Amino acid sequence: MRKSRLLTWSYLSAELKRRQVYPVVIAYAVVAWFVLQFGEVTFEPLAAPPWAMPALIAAVILGFPVAVALAWIYDIKPARIQRDIADVALGENADDRPSIAVLPFLDLSPAGDQEYFCEGVAEEIQFDPKASDVREIGKKLGVKAILEGSVRKDGDHVRITAQLVKVKDGYHLWSKTFDERIESIFVIQDEIAASIASALVETISKKERKSIRTPARADIDAFDFYLRGRQFFKHFRRAYIQHALQMFKQAIDIDPRFALGWAAYADCHALLMMYAEPKPEYAHEAIMASERALKLAPDLAQAHASYGLACLVCHELERSEEAFERAIELNPDLFEAWYYFARARFHQGDLEHAAELFRKAALVDPTDYQSRCLRVQILRGTGHEAQAMEEAGEAVAVVRRHLEWSPDDARALHLGAGPLLALGNKHEAKQWLRRAMELDPNDPIALYNVACNFATMGELDESLDFLERAVDGGTVSADWMRNDEDLASLRSNPRYAELLSRLNGREQSAASNA
Repeated sequence: MRKSRLLTWSYLSAELKRRQVYPVVIAYAVVAWFVLQFGEVTFEPLAAPPWAMPALIAAVILGFPVAVALAWIYDIKPARIQRDIADVALGENADDRPSIAVLPFLDLSPAGDQEYFCEGVAEEIQFDPKASDVREIGKKLGVKAILEGSVRKDGDHVRITAQLVKVKDGYHLWSKTFDERIESIFVIQDEIAASIASALVETISKKERKSIRTPARADIDAFDFYLRGRQFFKHFRRAYIQHALQMFKQAIDIDPRFALGWAAYADCHALLMMYAEPKPEYAHEAIMASERALKLAPDLAQAHASYGLACLVCHELERSEEAFERAIELNPDLFEAWYYFARARFHQGDLEHAAELFRKAALVDPTDYQSRCLRVQILRGTGHEAQAMEEAGEAVAVVRRHLEWSPDDARALHLGAGPLLALGNKHEAKQWLRRAMELDPNDPIALYNVACNFATMGELDESLDFLERAVDGGTVSADWMRNDEDLASLRSNPRYAELLSRLNGREQSAASNA
């Protein structure tokens, strides 16, 4: 019993120290003494009533437990007062950032060709930058813990080492090595996720514990093709989307009940419809595949987001919005739901709402540059110049960090040029645009964004040349082009009108043949 009491007091004492209660008690005592001394010296000369001093003493005594309670609940420091993180969910914090970041696991496989698999294993538990100092990454992202590890895959055997590191001091909260057959990958992911929640049970909210999730079950070969497809798809370039489509097709051929595979297969068709060629079969496949995903997994947020994107390319805007809202309801941390919803709003000309949705997408994934760059574009085009400049600096910082990891990402370069122009850095913006064209000279998405940047710089002939190449080489959305304020300076130009007319004709033809 005595030992139990000592342990209880030891824990309580440590907790009082951690929550800064002792300094508050000392400070309260000092202030109370000065208050009482002030009352004793001044009340009599001021002819205060006889009950004044007893009342002051009573107020000081009653204030003591209040001060202690506030110190326990809040982190009270000279510069600020904030709620103690152990008592609230992360979503209630002012910056609303995640508390755990999951880095892609290192590839230790003999051939060194399993990076897609390593990233996928981690992504499903979840996060993405490549760097070495986990504490530095944690500080940049404002998270409390980092999950890192390595994967060695050889044939049907896999060895995964994972460790959870506390950002503040580098302390290892948990680590384990799994030596299993590849078929056990989902079990391993479940155990890692459960271990994270257990290790951080005192510092993460119930919502966060639920958000540490692993993928829906699938055949392991199907899951492997799915991860390969995701590796291509995230580059958002026509050729890469076509490669991703083939990977996702392999996945659903192997496992026809793999809902995530069907959702990803639908996304590829929807994006090809918008940015490659408006073929009626693309729209049809997007709807069919996303409906199949929903039938297989009605509560899968990714399936609802995919259906929303498919409805968007089919111009079924009401259904599209309902699907995105349902996806967000099911999983508020699904980046694609916020990002595609924002693009849908842009297509409809609701730029203010699109900007807000892009902001929320960036909050969900602090490493994403696309949502930040597109939001800056909207802010600048709608007259919010001061806000655009402020956020442009943040967007450029995210793009630079991304380019450190992926220096040949053409999309990061041509999207990142926009915020650079908002900051007045025309010289570097042109360098980025030239580099993007060297990397991806014929991609219609890249050509369109380069055209937008040249129009912003007032170089209208160059802008129209790139825009014409974009239309000749594939397609861009006529709705997006109409609502894009970066192209405002071109709207009175006959070449612009002719290009927009061509796009409208293509889309109408595709719709009539659907």
